[in-house]
Amino acid sequence: VQLVESGGGSVQAGGSLRLSCAASGSSYDRGYCMAWFRQAPGKEREGVAAIYACLGSTDYADSVKGRFTISQANAGNTVYLEMSSLQPEDTAMYYCAAQWTVSAGHCGTRATFGYWGQGTQVTVS
Repeated sequence: VQLVESGGGSVQAGGSLRLSCAASGSSYDRGYCMAWFRQAPGKEREGVAAIYACLGSTDYADSVKGRFTISQANAGNTVYLEMSSLQPEDTAMYYCAAQWTVSAGHCGTRATFGYWGQGTQVTVS
């Protein structure tokens, strides 16, 4: 499975951005759990949001609930992260991740993911 992120950039506090993750590969199907993680300099990587492709069920970190929305399109091959009310503390490299999973109960921001994208930078000032 290959993952390619796009959509990062610089925005002022209170602004919005939408990140995209395109998944490809012969083994990819809607049984995958897709997620967004972020890592700021000097901080641990944090799971931000996750979606179980075949059901559309979602999970969010408390730090982004009500501000970020994860969604999917193209039969789950594209995953979006809509970010609003961005704050400087949201500044980080954002990574898309994927892992095949047996059920929605195994898909969440605390799950283990085996496939990762290269990341896209989000800077909020």
